[in-house]
Amino acid sequence: MSYPERIVPDETEPGIVALHLKRYAFAEPWCRSKDVLDVACGVGYGSAFLGETAGRVVGVDLSEDAIEYARERYRGANLEFVVADATALPFDADTFDVVCSFETIEHLPDRDAYLAEVSRVLRPAGTYLVSTPSSPRTTDRPENPFHHVEYERSDFETLLRRFFDSVDMYGQRRLQTLRHRLLQRADIFGLRRRLGFLRRASRLVGTPPMAGVTLDDVVIERERLDRAQELVAVCTAPRA
Repeated sequence: MSYPERIVPDETEPGIVALHLKRYAFAEPWCRSKDVLDVACGVGYGSAFLGETAGRVVGVDLSEDAIEYARERYRGANLEFVVADATALPFDADTFDVVCSFETIEHLPDRDAYLAEVSRVLRPAGTYLVSTPSSPRTTDRPENPFHHVEYERSDFETLLRRFFDSVDMYGQRRLQTLRHRLLQRADIFGLRRRLGFLRRASRLVGTPPMAGVTLDDVVIERERLDRAQELVAVCTAPRA
């Protein structure tokens, strides 16, 4: 199985981009007219999306290549990209109203240092929006070789509550028909992932194939967290 860890919209099928951009669309209401930090921004497409309504957006990433791409591809008077380590952010305390950081925490060996930094740079009334893959149980030996950890929902919430007084949990998932879910459960050998012509059978059960997924085909909601493919948390009241 391949594990794409860097999404470049100009080079990635629209369905995959929609899955990632949905989290920024979810975050956008909290970011309007605010000072926003996008941690592990990658090539900057999400930062640019938020920049359409935010007062100011700073995207940071450890990859110099990603930041160089972001600076060339996405430009705006309220948009800035900086090379920085998520566990040692180069900003003063109380600098941002919102910190967004999607599909980041599972990559980091020192999650405590990272969360302490997020809490430090947020203003007292600030909001932290974070996502991570949903796992049936917390493991420090995930199948994805790029991940240091994957969290079960309650363990993820417990971690976040050490740094924030308020944590609201949501789940992200593709909208799928019951027939499609039954087909997935029946495919115990994973043939649909390996045989392309079987993936196209999803049209027959009422669910678009991944290549055709749009933002409207993805939901982030409080309900049905047991079906979530990614956990999304909205954290407020950072602890000093």
